[in-house]
Amino acid sequence: MVAKKENNNQPGVNRSRRKLRRILIPLLILAILTGVCTAYLTTYYPADETAIQAFSADYTVEEHVLENGDLTFGTGHEDYGWIFYPGGKVAEDAYAPLMCRLAANGVFCVICKMPCHLAVLDENAADGIREAYPGVKHWYLGGHSLGGVMAADYLAGHDGFDGLVLLASYASKDLSDSGLGVLSVRGSEDGVMNAGDYEKNRANLPPDTGELVIEGGCHAGFGMYGEQRGDGMPTISTEEQIRLAADAILSLMRKRGA
Repeated sequence: MVAKKENNNQPGVNRSRRKLRRILIPLLILAILTGVCTAYLTTYYPADETAIQAFSADYTVEEHVLENGDLTFGTGHEDYGWIFYPGGKVAEDAYAPLMCRLAANGVFCVICKMPCHLAVLDENAADGIREAYPGVKHWYLGGHSLGGVMAADYLAGHDGFDGLVLLASYASKDLSDSGLGVLSVRGSEDGVMNAGDYEKNRANLPPDTGELVIEGGCHAGFGMYGEQRGDGMPTISTEEQIRLAADAILSLMRKRGA
């Protein structure tokens, strides 16, 4: 008796294999995409705690972490308030030194906690903050890099703010007739911000927008989180860049509030 060989070319077998491939291939692609997205969303630039403690030791400022994760600096009874949107994929507390210097000079600062450290996931993070601190007379909004873009987007649809402060950032929506006091600060060695986008969107800001280019400053120098991929090489310290940025912000607020 001759044994029969299995015919793997039978139509039923081929159909089963094709059906299995149609199921497995999308699942494999989904698994890869999920892994990539998870890696991206959970990877960020952490704060340099040692550098922050050294800088902040010179300032006596009241600091709090709110239930929603927002960070506040000051008492909430100052004349000026600044709501801040962090840069993309940067830890919120990396900007504590900038806030400490401002708070020590009479500005109540709130750093908004962003989902996955991305302001684009919560453009409306500023909602409710002004109402929670009615003692503050003049409110400003601002942010670093992607955070600045989203802060400007928010202002395009909300009234009641005195101004906007952009750090290595720009406005993608038209604020040219908003009447806001606007300050744009960037470092001369910034290697991250797209210079073309910055120039293209310049017309979205009011004609009297103040602009400060910090000579020797870089993209990451507004916070303390170390080097950022693609950035230029700074020729001044992060401490000096933060002091210069803070002084420019204070000048804008005091001039507008006078």
